[in-house]
Amino acid sequence: MKNKWYKGNIHCHTTNSDGDADPEFVVDWYKRHGYNFLVVSDHNHLTILEYATKTKDLDFILIPGEEVTSFANTSIPVHINGIGIHSLVEPQDRDTVIETLQANINGIISAGGLASINHPNYKWSITSNDIYSVNGATMLEVFNGHPATNNFGSRNKLSTEQIWDEVLSYGKLIFGVATDDSHKYYDFTPELSNPGRGWINVRASELNQELIMNSLRSGDFYSSTGIELKEINIDKQSLEIEIDENPKELNFAMEYETTFTGFLGKELDKVSGNSASYQFQGDEVYVRATVSGSNGFKAWTQPVHIN
Repeated sequence: MKNKWYKGNIHCHTTNSDGDADPEFVVDWYKRHGYNFLVVSDHNHLTILEYATKTKDLDFILIPGEEVTSFANTSIPVHINGIGIHSLVEPQDRDTVIETLQANINGIISAGGLASINHPNYKWSITSNDIYSVNGATMLEVFNGHPATNNFGSRNKLSTEQIWDEVLSYGKLIFGVATDDSHKYYDFTPELSNPGRGWINVRASELNQELIMNSLRSGDFYSSTGIELKEINIDKQSLEIEIDENPKELNFAMEYETTFTGFLGKELDKVSGNSASYQFQGDEVYVRATVSGSNGFKAWTQPVHIN
């Protein structure tokens, strides 16, 4: 069976933690807006809906999750999403950020899940060195739709993309994700954490939890704030990307630019148009691509480690 792209969000909240809509409303919002899967990640709560037993929907699934919410040194927030867990993960507070990260990553793995380190720049709590120093995390948020997460850094602070590049440059493989971190479902404004701002598109032969988890584990997905990719092809020689020219109602004269990035965020090449490719030179350490649209939307491919 030919692989397809499945759209999903792995970070959102309901009234079971600090969201303003009940789980059924949240699930319905994502289903109505074209998503194929959703992880409800309430803080320190495993929200389970018997969605599959109540419907025969073949185009939408729920994957269990939790935002394991803890503190380092009593005050530094450390939030990690557990994706596909089979039981509640109790948060572990430790003296340092590294110790807190590792303890909770271990708990997520023990519960059968994948660990995604959330919004490192929220209160500037997690550095690239912290992430490099722990083992077992599969993903890192490079875009989070909550307005308090400081995705773009500041004059004196790294952006989340720069943090990702530093971790990759240290030699640690971790995949970049875009998420909503949605809390507010009734009033839509830039100052609120609304749904629909960031997601992932996962490649799999069928829509089921096992296959989606396998693709997340192997990095067979891309992240987006609004750009859709038709193809991502990787072999020993190159990374090639084809961009969807007509995403839904945005059928107008958009232009795209793809930046290929390597060690410490170095720009390796920049290509305009609806397709882009990069030929590996052999000395890059890793290569990843960021596609930017003329409307401000972005998409990120996963890194290919060369050495």
